[in-house]
Amino acid sequence: MKIKQEFYWRCLFFITGIIVLSLGVTLTIKGQTLGVGSWDVLHIGLANNAGLTIGGWSILLGVLILVIDALFTKRLPRAGTYIDMFLTGIFIDIFNFLLPNANGLVEQSIAFMLGLLLLGFGCGMYIVANLGVGPRDTLMLLIVKKLNWSVKRARTTIEISVAVLGFLLGGPIGIGTVIMAFALGPIIQWALSFNEKLFYRASGVESAIN
Repeated sequence: MKIKQEFYWRCLFFITGIIVLSLGVTLTIKGQTLGVGSWDVLHIGLANNAGLTIGGWSILLGVLILVIDALFTKRLPRAGTYIDMFLTGIFIDIFNFLLPNANGLVEQSIAFMLGLLLLGFGCGMYIVANLGVGPRDTLMLLIVKKLNWSVKRARTTIEISVAVLGFLLGGPIGIGTVIMAFALGPIIQWALSFNEKLFYRASGVESAIN
């Protein structure tokens, strides 16, 4: 019974975290005058040039990353990775359709900052569930393992590379891209600690951080 209860809470945190994360991504896109995160620069650039939706490109690139990872590691990712990939792309498109566009610098700034907070919080929430990481984190871990790079070096190289590629395709780069690069990590770190305590309190499982 306790195992079932723990799994229930893991699923709840996982799905809720993905929804919150997707809402955050969409809000930063609505405030894209300031710029968006590196991967979303690429997603938007591809959507503007090759059709499909932003969420659709998020899913397609995720599939490509997982194929590359499977070829190198000779194993398939956890089921949660696939669920994360598809649900994130789907919810981004849903929220992008439902939410109105932000007009003017004030609305754009509010949308971006709120989106940044929700993105970081949702990311921390779904990671705490420990049901699988997203494709982009999978790529980072693959580079760390294969090239013997530090996580920081691998993450920075990926972020810069996709941002430049997205910019060349017409994606929006701005001060918000820089803010996200420096602020997202600390927000996720706080969200991990907060959600870990919340998860163990709700599920009744003994916390590793106590």
